[in-house]
Amino acid sequence: MINIVVSGPRGKMGAEAIKMIANEEEFSLLACVDRINNGKLLKDLPGMPDLAVPIFTDIHECFESVKPDVLIDLTIPEAGFKNTMAALQHGVRPVVGTSGIAREQLEEIKSLANEKKIGTIIAPNFAIGAVLMMKFSQIAAKYLPDVEIIEMHHDNKRDAPSGTAVKTAELIRETRMYKQQGHPEEKEVFPGARGADWDGLRIHSVRLPGLVAHQEVIFGGAGQTLTIRHDSLDRKSFMHGVKLSVFKVMELDHYVYGLENIIQI
Repeated sequence: MINIVVSGPRGKMGAEAIKMIANEEEFSLLACVDRINNGKLLKDLPGMPDLAVPIFTDIHECFESVKPDVLIDLTIPEAGFKNTMAALQHGVRPVVGTSGIAREQLEEIKSLANEKKIGTIIAPNFAIGAVLMMKFSQIAAKYLPDVEIIEMHHDNKRDAPSGTAVKTAELIRETRMYKQQGHPEEKEVFPGARGADWDGLRIHSVRLPGLVAHQEVIFGGAGQTLTIRHDSLDRKSFMHGVKLSVFKVMELDHYVYGLENIIQI
């Protein structure tokens, strides 16, 4: 049995993670961490399942009280970094889907996880289809180096570009030589119209109600284009990757960034 704490239970991703844990025989939900509702039970919160699971606002108190194996963090960047560092300090394995954690903070997490030899998985996207989209894009960039990324998310997302877009660009850079795209005398009439310039390629972020998580990577070549697109239409799409990561993190003794590093592609 793998004992789990979920941080961010009232969020849409957190609520899906709780459902996933409840339906997995090998998982046990010990507690939740929430910025409010300290001392209440999960079943006391509107829309939550009928589970007598305690809620803590202090993550250190939580870890000292229930002694979990794994923390699933699905919060916001500021909380995600603090929660992950706290987990490592208590010997708890983090599985983190929080997007937007700063690069230097990721390095801090990596350093502590590797120093303590504690399995840690941080994934910009837990959807298997999204990971395939990123890897296919990496392959395509070797042959079609003119590329732009358009990522589209719900209007409550705080970071732009998304972690998925950043990870896609990082993978593309591994196979694509630097290339400045567009006309050399190109001028933006409205600043930002061409999107963010990252290593010569452009990244565009769309934020609208009704969206969940979507990304397309568009490649252009002589007389042709190639579009690789992934759509998460429901947050259930992320749960297979979260479940896989919980099992895998129990086997690790180091830091891993990106789901593509724990599945065979």
